[in-house]
This record gives sequence, structure tokens and C-alpha cells, in this order.
Amino acid sequence: MADTQHDAEVVEQPEPPPIDPETAARRAAALAHVRKFGDPVLKARALPVDRFDDELRAEIRRMGTLMNDAFGIGLAATQVGTLHRVLVYRVEPESPVNALVNPQIEWSSGEKEWMEEGCLSLPGVHVDVERPIHVRVRARDAGGDQILVEASGLEARVIQHEMDHLDGILILDRTPRDQRKEAMRALREQSEAA
Repeated sequence: MADTQHDAEVVEQPEPPPIDPETAARRAAALAHVRKFGDPVLKARALPVDRFDDELRAEIRRMGTLMNDAFGIGLAATQVGTLHRVLVYRVEPESPVNALVNPQIEWSSGEKEWMEEGCLSLPGVHVDVERPIHVRVRARDAGGDQILVEASGLEARVIQHEMDHLDGILILDRTPRDQRKEAMRALREQSEAA
């Protein structure tokens, strides 16, 4: 006899539409620029940015392009091997890419939630991470002007995920032990297969 309550909870994920060869090649090229688990730069703490110049703006543009081409929704400078406190993100496909330079969490809600997260630096790994639902972040934009971002839900989660990268923290450091062990096993298998 079928368990109808369990059957009702099963939600089939639609197959993602196939991507054309050009898009697939662009994605592969972008992912090749993203540092992967085991690279020491991912455990390093990024340094504050003190020069807001054309070079910084070019770095931000490049990060935004890599993030988009890799099908990511956030990217920290450390993930591309640069120890600058810079992150980019975009949670809505039609929104512009947001850049936060020297971000600092000014306030976070006591209300938290668990949600599955993935990471471009940990291909194929998805683990549960608990984070505050709401945050207020003070940062600078690409021109050096002060900005204040009040974010909730997915936007708050992405900002916190990328800020963790700037401090050398990965989602593996924030997930329950059993999921970390499973993720480490998967990463080892990927490494051996390569």
C-alpha cells in the first residue's frame, strides 16, 4: 500500500533545458577560472580595498561576467584568486550585478533558517547551512561611495555566503558533521576521477 502522505510531498524537479554548445563552452571556460576546493586561497582572509580605481572596476566587471557565465548567483574575489574584500551577486536574472566592496554586517536577525547551498568552488556539493534571514550590510560601491544594503531571504543568504568566502570560510565549515563527511567523500571521489 502506498504512503499517500509521502507521495504528496514528492516534488519532481523539471529537467533543466539543454544548453547550446556555445553557452556550455562559455560556462566551462568561466568555471575554469574559479578556484576549487583544496586551493589555499579559499581558506585565506581577503584584505580591505583602499583604491577605488579603473582596475577595481575592471575586476568587478570580470567577476560579474564569470559569475553569469558560470550560472552562479554570487562570487567572491577569493574564488578567482584575488585577496580583495570584493563580492558580486545577482539573485534575479534580469537584475543588474551588485558589487559590495569591504562589506561588513552591521546587523543580522535572530531569526534564522536552514537551506541547501551549493558553491562554484565545490562542484556538485550541496549541503544545509543555517543563516540569519535578514541582514543589514554596510559596504562601498565600485566608486568608493558608502552604501547600505538591507537584504532578506535569498539575497541575505547569498551575501552572507560570499562574505564567508572573504573570511576563508566555506559552506563545509557551516554544515552539520554528517553532511560535511558526505561532501568530503564526494569531493575526494571527484578528485580521484579527474
